[in-house]
Amino acid sequence: MAIDFDIPPEAKAIRERVRQWVHDECKPAEKKVTSKEAYKQVLADLRAKARAQGLWNPFVPKEYGGMGLGPLANALVQMELGESFLGALSMNTQGPDDATIMTLIAHGSEFQKEKYLKPLLNGEKRICYSMTEKASGADATGMQTRAEKKGNSTYVLNGEKWFSSAASVADIALVMAKTNPDAPRHQQFSTFLVELPNPGYRIVRDIETMAAHTEIGDIMGGGHSEVRIENLEVPAENLLGGEGNGFNMGQHRLAYGRLRHGMHNVAMAQRALDLAVEYITKRETFGKKVADRQGVQWMIAECASQLYIARLMLMHIAYKAEKGLDLRQENGIAKVFLANMVHKVVDTAIQLHGALGYSMDTPLARWYTGIRAQRLVDGPDEVHKWTTGRNVIKAFQKYGTTASAAGGDLL
Repeated sequence: MAIDFDIPPEAKAIRERVRQWVHDECKPAEKKVTSKEAYKQVLADLRAKARAQGLWNPFVPKEYGGMGLGPLANALVQMELGESFLGALSMNTQGPDDATIMTLIAHGSEFQKEKYLKPLLNGEKRICYSMTEKASGADATGMQTRAEKKGNSTYVLNGEKWFSSAASVADIALVMAKTNPDAPRHQQFSTFLVELPNPGYRIVRDIETMAAHTEIGDIMGGGHSEVRIENLEVPAENLLGGEGNGFNMGQHRLAYGRLRHGMHNVAMAQRALDLAVEYITKRETFGKKVADRQGVQWMIAECASQLYIARLMLMHIAYKAEKGLDLRQENGIAKVFLANMVHKVVDTAIQLHGALGYSMDTPLARWYTGIRAQRLVDGPDEVHKWTTGRNVIKAFQKYGTTASAAGGDLL
């Protein structure tokens, strides 16, 4: 009996619809985004068209107004949306909002769903996630922001946050803070919904990074803010998921975020490879087409191999998610691979374009400076590799083989 890699017809159909949407609507619209006002109008028009066509909130259950796509169909959709910087935004499936929507659906009270989830689902508001701190970095359990109960109706938060992505455009913040320092390490933290603007939640600055700093990037929520939290009073009804559950909820949302980055990376890498091949098949040097040179063909082959592996990884993880299987090991492996894969492919595309690739006349240079962050965000490569390696050792100690921690469950 053969392993069946056939994609269900309904998943193929939605992938094709989204592919056409990106190519017919999103990519042409990119050229119209020339100012803050233009961006707002372009996005509003795209979203109105998308909703009219039923292309809205792909991963959200139908009872909440979404498309109700399972992990496989959603992965296929995200691998198309990543070709355009307007793709995910056009269908209200952009980060960091998407993962928090999932958290609110799973853990929000009826009050929280009505007040905070509903406007997020409608695309009326944006939300950011304030977890990371300078003091703790990749170790979320080292965070120092405190939340102390004041009577029975209020929590008071104090501390600082670092790299709160999209905070400068957010209407709501999901803030993690320590509520019980005496509890077991992973049960010390809770998360709170905070309406913005709020004097107790002050954005100190949007941190300058190596990524190109543009007005359009800022208004799209591409910035990462340093935040000062001082005597921030939060109603007890805004505690999400109960005290002590903040860390576990955070890990669940980060797991999806890592995969979504990876899915979009596949789309970006595919577009970069397409741009490179289009260029080398037209370009001639020293009386010969660049595409006819063996060294160039090897470079293209390496990119194709990386993309092939990336797609198989995501399909396997989607399969495991569909079956409700544990995918933490594969998720960590894929997170590292996909971040390095897109860096490799975009870098190769720049090299093949020569000086043109280094210029801002193609999107490659902008992508290159932006994707470097992916080897750091949602956990740096080294932390994921550390966890992956420990799991390999544990597998051998338990089973006498490392296979189960290295994709062996496929067999």
